[in-house]
Amino acid sequence: MGRVNGQPVPTAGAAQDSRLWRPRPHHTDGARTPDPEDVAALYRQLRKAFEDGKNEPGAADFYYGECEMRRHDPTGTTRGERRLLWGYWLLSGYGLRASRAFTWLLAAMSLTVLLLMGVGLPTHDPDPATTGTLHGSKIALNTSTPDPALRGGWPQRMTFARAEKATRVAINSVVFRSSGQNLTTAGTYIEMISRLLEPTLLALGVLAIRGRIKR
Repeated sequence: MGRVNGQPVPTAGAAQDSRLWRPRPHHTDGARTPDPEDVAALYRQLRKAFEDGKNEPGAADFYYGECEMRRHDPTGTTRGERRLLWGYWLLSGYGLRASRAFTWLLAAMSLTVLLLMGVGLPTHDPDPATTGTLHGSKIALNTSTPDPALRGGWPQRMTFARAEKATRVAINSVVFRSSGQNLTTAGTYIEMISRLLEPTLLALGVLAIRGRIKR
């Protein structure tokens, strides 16, 4: 398999890199060397057999192998699909590595908190301003709230109170909820992105746990 993946043909007596596919006796014979597409088909059949036998954890292992073969197959899998599979593998191990998904979730939440503390939360909540005009014996009042703004340098922004507010926004984003916290324009976009990304990572983590314990 290493040869068809663009990896060098091993030479006699040379030490083998553990990161490469392990060659078999007929490795240099292209006609007798299975390629990733062949192995993916085999894994698919084994996965189907385990699913029919109601062995979901076992089927998940072969599903992981099938996706790995497709990710490494430059002929039977398009470049765009291989990139999607690479991203799926990186984020959650094809939906089977809960620790990886939850690690990314924690990293995303930490980054959200830092960005909100730096540029997302206003230094002070804006106070509503009321203006009025007098027309004869009638008074017309108008109340407006100015846009949240940042003031001061980074030392004033990195405080425990701001960290608590930013953490509350990040946690609410995981469950698609708005925190109701006043945010700057940058903070509004940060919250929007986190409300899209973080629930996805949480779902991948839960999916991975479910795939491992379901029987």
